[in-house]
Amino acid sequence: MLFFCCPKGGFTIAIYHCSIKIISRGKGKSAVAAAAYRSGEKLINNYDGITHDYTRKSGIAYTEIMLPSHAPPDFQNRAVLWNSVEKIEKSKNSQLAREIELAIPKELNREQQILLVREYVNDIFVSVGMCADIAVHDKSDGNPHAHIMLTMRPLNENGEWGAKSKKEYITAKNGERIKLKNGNFKTKKVDTVDWNEQSKAELWRSSWAELANKYLAENEITERIDHRSFERQGKEQIPTIHLGVAASQMERKGITTERGNINREIKAHNRILAEIKAKIASLKNWLADIFKYKEKQPPEQNLIEILQELSKPQKINMQYRIYNPKKLAEQIQYLQNNKIFTIPQLDETVNSVRDEYDNIRITLKEVEGRLKSLAELVKQAEIYRRHRELYKQYHSLSGNKSDMFRIKNYTEIALYEAAEKYLKENVNGNTLEVGKWKTDIATLTERKDKLYSELYKKRDELKVAESIQKSVDTALKRHTRKRNIEYER
Repeated sequence: MLFFCCPKGGFTIAIYHCSIKIISRGKGKSAVAAAAYRSGEKLINNYDGITHDYTRKSGIAYTEIMLPSHAPPDFQNRAVLWNSVEKIEKSKNSQLAREIELAIPKELNREQQILLVREYVNDIFVSVGMCADIAVHDKSDGNPHAHIMLTMRPLNENGEWGAKSKKEYITAKNGERIKLKNGNFKTKKVDTVDWNEQSKAELWRSSWAELANKYLAENEITERIDHRSFERQGKEQIPTIHLGVAASQMERKGITTERGNINREIKAHNRILAEIKAKIASLKNWLADIFKYKEKQPPEQNLIEILQELSKPQKINMQYRIYNPKKLAEQIQYLQNNKIFTIPQLDETVNSVRDEYDNIRITLKEVEGRLKSLAELVKQAEIYRRHRELYKQYHSLSGNKSDMFRIKNYTEIALYEAAEKYLKENVNGNTLEVGKWKTDIATLTERKDKLYSELYKKRDELKVAESIQKSVDTALKRHTRKRNIEYER
């Protein structure tokens, strides 16, 4: 985890990670395969007869299955639990399990990490009737994390699987059922549990942050985590993009990826944003002090004259010393070029730089966001086109032939379906304007580069302003020292 300073509370804020996703047969996934991989076990999926052997997988620190009190005891066996799920879900598009991936605070020791995860899982998921399969991974790379696989279908009190949803009749204002033209009554689908509600995701995310922070505090560790986005936290950083499994694995092996390079660039730019913000805050505080004690340090005094005084040799320890002439020349040139002669005028300049910085920062976030969206559109469109013919072939089949074809081409079909869904949700009309999107990316990238160039100029300008601050402070101290010597005489 990376950390950022938080001066007000005396804490450092850790980067928060909590992803929630669905393991779906329709996307070519298997609950048994996922469980085998997370736990590092060898499991056979009775649904398709495929054996998944991950016994050679390293970095598995802890595994456990946690069950509600009315669950069958044999669900403690990982193969039994997830094959039971595979069996009850009949559809080829069934949602098999929900997976939550959590970054665990590395400042906690292993025992504390396990206790934290177990308490979280028990309180949030098992207590409401979910079966949970926990796997804590740690490859000693500073990234301990937990995979939590959760059942999505409720268990009845007798230990048998219940229905995910039920039909309810829709009634008119008078309470009577509404009859359709075909003679049936109008109904709606209602979930039997509230686990799919959007509000639950926010609850699960915030609960993890709250409990993790409790463990950190109890163990006298100053780090804290925050489940909110940068925007909701009031932070100005540009969000990084999601690496994905393949890119993450390559990056961990030391292999650079395009998405990894993008994130490194964003992180470097975020450091510049933080640096500029800090410089502006420091200068504004200094200027506020100058104005506060203006009776001792007149803000109307000519800044160039103050700096020119520094160019005069000063006798220190029987030797004459000259204040850095190169820096003085640079500072005086900056003041002259920008027609800054007084402290109030310097304050106006800092305010102007701050406003320009805010405008650049806001525009950059918009540009980066649009670039991210366009890049994803291009990626999904290319996947869609690459696997379209294969999917047509799959769609033309039926029965056992369709099932066998899907098993054989799991990955390609899943990628196509995910791409198709994404494009339907994010493209107006049916036209995939890949050429236009790529042109827009090139245009926005050029604009982004210009904005960052402007940002670097603002940083350099603030550096000069900071050096002027130091020179003015030195001149004022020299003046005070000289005045005190004269007073003593």
